[in-house]
Amino acid sequence: MAFDTFDEGISLGGMRSKTEIRTLICYMLKSVGSPMSKENVISALMEKGLANYFETGSCFEDLIRHGNIAMNEDNLYYLTPAGELIARELEDTLAPTVRERAVQCALSLIERERKEKENKVVITKTENGFTVTCSISGGDMDLLSFSLYVPDISQARMIRKNFYKNPEMFYSVMIAMLTRNKKDVSDILSELGAVI
Repeated sequence: MAFDTFDEGISLGGMRSKTEIRTLICYMLKSVGSPMSKENVISALMEKGLANYFETGSCFEDLIRHGNIAMNEDNLYYLTPAGELIARELEDTLAPTVRERAVQCALSLIERERKEKENKVVITKTENGFTVTCSISGGDMDLLSFSLYVPDISQARMIRKNFYKNPEMFYSVMIAMLTRNKKDVSDILSELGAVI
């Protein structure tokens, strides 16, 4: 297969032809089974070093131009019947490990996007540092909201990142602590130790 892409940022086994990148984008959208933002499609391929950023963006635009993917009313992209045909007919041309890595990353990004929609973190600059306000949503109401002071932006960003990883754990910890449920606190601390 002829290589016709830049290979900056591509790991061993990554995509080095535009045909492979276009096929992988179609395969990923088919496998995930739900529309994705352009940013998440590109991030999924970039995060695992599967394709170059600029080449992925260019191939994504090619797929739109040729009617293989289209945008819905939520500004998310889905496969058209022509794109589904590409994914179905050409998926075997992609290495199984490449397919698996791309789909795993895409699903992880979709889950992170869902958590960020349902739960909010707002970082506000104050006179002496930053206030980080975290909110856990229960649909049409906040289940929990709390604010923390931190002295610098790096700590504020770390709190935001860790909160989005598992907002349910924060809720469970608060409930266990406030109800003084020692067993739940112990279980949560054990789970946290396993994560760290």
